[in-house]
Amino acid sequence: MRKKGDSPWPSNSIRSRSNRTSWKKITRAKPVQALAELIWNGLDADAARVAVSFGHNEMETLSEVIIRDDGNGIPRARAPEFFRRLGGSWKKPGGSTETGRFLHGQEGRGRFKAFAIGTRAEWAVTYKRDEKLWKYSITMSANDIRHVNISDEVEVSKPTDTGVTLTISDPHKDFRSFVSDAGIHVLAEVFALYLADYPDVNVTIGGKRIDPAQMIASRKAINLADIEAGGKAHPVRLEIVEWKGLSNRALFLCNEKRFPLVQVDRRFHIGDFQFTAYLESSYLTIAQKEGTVDLAEMQTPVVAAIDEAQKTIKDYFRQRSAMEARSYVEEWKTEKVYPFDGDPATRVEEVERQVFEIVAVSVAKNLPEFGSSAPQNKSFQLRMLRQAIEKSPEELQVILNEVLRLPKRQQEELAGLLRDVSLSSIISSAKIVADRLKFLTGIEAVLFDPEPKKRLKERSQLHRIVAQNCWMFGEDFMLSVDDQSLTEALRSHKKILGEDIVIDAPVKHVSQERGIVDLMLSRSTRRHNSDSITHLVVELKAPKVKVNTEEISQIEGYAASVMDDQRFRNVNVSWVFWVISDDVGPHARFRMTDESGLIHKKDNVCIFVKTWGQVLAENRSRMKFFQERLEYQADKGASLKHLQEHYAKYLEGVFDPEPAPASGDVVAAAK
Repeated sequence: MRKKGDSPWPSNSIRSRSNRTSWKKITRAKPVQALAELIWNGLDADAARVAVSFGHNEMETLSEVIIRDDGNGIPRARAPEFFRRLGGSWKKPGGSTETGRFLHGQEGRGRFKAFAIGTRAEWAVTYKRDEKLWKYSITMSANDIRHVNISDEVEVSKPTDTGVTLTISDPHKDFRSFVSDAGIHVLAEVFALYLADYPDVNVTIGGKRIDPAQMIASRKAINLADIEAGGKAHPVRLEIVEWKGLSNRALFLCNEKRFPLVQVDRRFHIGDFQFTAYLESSYLTIAQKEGTVDLAEMQTPVVAAIDEAQKTIKDYFRQRSAMEARSYVEEWKTEKVYPFDGDPATRVEEVERQVFEIVAVSVAKNLPEFGSSAPQNKSFQLRMLRQAIEKSPEELQVILNEVLRLPKRQQEELAGLLRDVSLSSIISSAKIVADRLKFLTGIEAVLFDPEPKKRLKERSQLHRIVAQNCWMFGEDFMLSVDDQSLTEALRSHKKILGEDIVIDAPVKHVSQERGIVDLMLSRSTRRHNSDSITHLVVELKAPKVKVNTEEISQIEGYAASVMDDQRFRNVNVSWVFWVISDDVGPHARFRMTDESGLIHKKDNVCIFVKTWGQVLAENRSRMKFFQERLEYQADKGASLKHLQEHYAKYLEGVFDPEPAPASGDVVAAAK
């Protein structure tokens, strides 16, 4: 009979002190991650070789997983402490093995990941003590995981290697992922840097060696901004590893020893490159010790470091893409199929060419027939790519899919590149501003040069051009009415105000049977808790007509009609009326109250007399910042050409059909 105070377990058995919840937590892991932890145990014991092998039963299904290492083993005297409680480990934070290698673990939990793979584990240990070799075994079962059985040790009579052979039996499933390409790659991501630093170490999985030299294409280390926390600066280092023949992109948070702790959920649009990036910091070492690594992405300092790492990765691979592109570009220039002439004159052109070359080189690399196609076809395809990049990612997508037949994944990569704000916004903004500056310079020639000015018709030409460029009156205005009666203006007004207003009769003009509004533009702005609506009514006059008594009477008639109609009253709407021409007469100048051209302001109605000189100057001023930043200066000849190309049907007969002079001066009408 057992005496009081005796242990209920035999002398070679121990009972874990950890509770059931702790055991569930430390044995939980994805199978490949669990296998990685068990491999680390051997490497941390100074093993030069770690081999993972698999046993199968008669049905060819997995029966056991064996991890064998030639490390130092575990001394029998210390085994009870290592397995009695969590955290029982000989490893010290920041320490190293006997041969000076970095240590991975320090909490003594990795060995219990065996139970993420199977229900029974046996560690056959061989170690050296007093110049002799000794062996013993440790067994555990998932059915009673708190019970650890440690056998007596015996001396080994024949020379053999020290180390541990862990046999995991009764696996939870077949675990084909261990020997799959994806599984091998996950393990390569974990061990690549370690094995590259210690080339004498050998790790094999099912007979396949994890060989960094054969798997890693390149490595690049970059120092990032320190993480400031607790009055201390923690260095941050990013290491980018490119892979050969592997399709994967990942960013890992690592401790200062570069051991991956958790994968970051970020996506990268970087062309064809496959990589794993390791973000290393002593700050994450502290998080590892405190058990808060899984919450790292919720911490502001870590998020800032991740953001910087993501940008650095994208910049790095853009530079790589540009380098690769040079050889292709030089070949295209030699063949005279490159769609740009000379060197880029501005920063915008540099960005445009950079994006073009990344896209074009990617097409050339993914379509072998592209390189062997005839120069004429190649030239045409490259011009299409340039045009699509200048316009929109959507147009590029059509060309990549329907014309070049690029693989779907590659299409998504390249479209994603152009959706990137830092590049596509520069190109698209440059195109918009350049086109608008050309338009302003061109329309100025139409309005003020003597011959075109005489020929320009108000309704069929000037009106139609201006209606397509309402941005001239403000970015937030939209065209509501184009050359319609006041009744149509009211109906457009109703669309904004709601359906409770009934339009059942025409608006009565104070002095005419019908009042024709050239343009009415509307904008709706929210201020505090109410919506404010502004209607801008624009009356256009032919450039040869000066705004004077008759024109002022007409625009005031429109305004009076609005104020006289009860359907326009008592609503939260402002009405602004403009009459525009090249010049104003003495009566108009007399009526103006300030430089803005204001001649009337009462209640919710304002009336302005404007000149085209004012309107064009205001637009140029509004775009001055963009013009300076985009280093663009519209020249008059190109501006007129742009205007004629885009608005030919509205400018018929305005310009002399003869070609423009070489100097780029305005095309003069025949005299």
